[in-house]
Amino acid sequence: MVKALKASSLAAGLLILCCNPSFSQNDKLVLTLDDVISIAQERSPDALIAKHRFRSSYWAYRSYKAKYLPQVKLDAVIPNIAREYRQIPVLDGPDVFQYNNIANYQARLQVDQKIGFTGGSVFLRSSLQRLDNYYQDSTLTTWQSIPVIVGYSQPLFQYNEYKWDKKLEPLRYEKAKRRYLEDTEQVSISAVNYFFNLLLAQIEQEISIKNLYNYDTLFKIAQGRYNLGKIAENELLQLELNYLKARSAVDLSKLNYENRLFRLKSYLRLKDQRHIELIPPSHTPYQTINAIQAIEEAKKNTATSMEFKERLLTAESNVNRAKMDGRFDANLYLEYGLTQSAYDIRDTYVDPKDQQVLSLGLSVPILDWGVAKGQIKVAESNQELEMTVVEQEIIDFEQSIFLKVMQFNMQEDQLQIAAKADTVAQKRFDITQKRYMIGQVNDVLELNNAQIDNDNAKQAYYQTLRTYWNNYFELRKFTLYDFLNNQMLIFDIREVM
Repeated sequence: MVKALKASSLAAGLLILCCNPSFSQNDKLVLTLDDVISIAQERSPDALIAKHRFRSSYWAYRSYKAKYLPQVKLDAVIPNIAREYRQIPVLDGPDVFQYNNIANYQARLQVDQKIGFTGGSVFLRSSLQRLDNYYQDSTLTTWQSIPVIVGYSQPLFQYNEYKWDKKLEPLRYEKAKRRYLEDTEQVSISAVNYFFNLLLAQIEQEISIKNLYNYDTLFKIAQGRYNLGKIAENELLQLELNYLKARSAVDLSKLNYENRLFRLKSYLRLKDQRHIELIPPSHTPYQTINAIQAIEEAKKNTATSMEFKERLLTAESNVNRAKMDGRFDANLYLEYGLTQSAYDIRDTYVDPKDQQVLSLGLSVPILDWGVAKGQIKVAESNQELEMTVVEQEIIDFEQSIFLKVMQFNMQEDQLQIAAKADTVAQKRFDITQKRYMIGQVNDVLELNNAQIDNDNAKQAYYQTLRTYWNNYFELRKFTLYDFLNNQMLIFDIREVM
């Protein structure tokens, strides 16, 4: 019997090498769960998409802030040449058409500054213009300069886009930062699933090889007993059938392992051809989390809570737009500066004259058949609807956090039960197998049941471990809070950019 066990051990070792032709002590890549998560957060498609999405939001926010900074612009026309008939006014007479041949050169430097609080804008401008009139045998050149001019434009009763952007854009940027953190935690969740998919396939392959070794040994023992007349043919045939099923299970587990291995490598973008060996997590940090604290952290930290605020503000903004658009409107335009014209460019800056402009435009709707009122009512109705929807979504959101906390707090008992069940099932199988091999158990069905229970208990333990880590990272994603270290999740923007 000892010789048979040694021979079967050798056969099992050879079988492992056959199933993993690239496996050797010096040619394998050992990965823990932390390793897989770290690689996924650096290389996976989801991580790269999250980074590019955040970069887009970052530059959109930078563009918004830049709109409130002074804008410096240089315009130039060099030259504008025209040879055509133009309508010329004549003093004390009707206008006439006169053939003109002119060239116009112009340069203007202007600084604009938006005033977000009022919705107006102020500008500072300086310009220089040259006009050449070509006659048959001469050219008349004149210059005009505006050394400095200051202006201000202010809509008096219009929707102030800048005022609302100042409330919404920082909120959207904060939401983008929180969304990036949530996407990072989602990458961790996906990495956990890929890791345990392959780990379970690895465990399944190990179980199938072990079962093949066991049934090969038991079948050979049964053949000897059958030849001695100690067991019935039915029992021998059952063990042979178990042996054939074990051989088939090895092939299927090998195929399943290769499929899960390919998916893990694809997600991690690994081009390493070495055999991958996964090491199950050896430590699971347990902590009882307070549901009220988790809900408060979620309301304070997450992108979802930011989105609730953004939606309510947007609805309020739409109501304000509906009230301001299509109603009484007025625009105020002020301009004051210095200007001069001369035949010599140097004289255009001597003794400049005042240049002043004051304009107040009014727009008063007389009859719109209730269009403006209807738009206001629609916007107000949409605002009330959005408030109702958001209120319900907040309730559902808080309830989902509460359930996640309850699931996480149950994990310690579940893992301990699963670990104990695995130990008991393994011990029961070992005892049943040994008793069968020495003839104390003659019922092969009892051995089959012990083997099935052992396999299921081992897989159930790793499924429970997988559930724990899924719940762990889902809770981090839903709250953006690290309860083990008692701190909010953050990231360095410089690393993303």
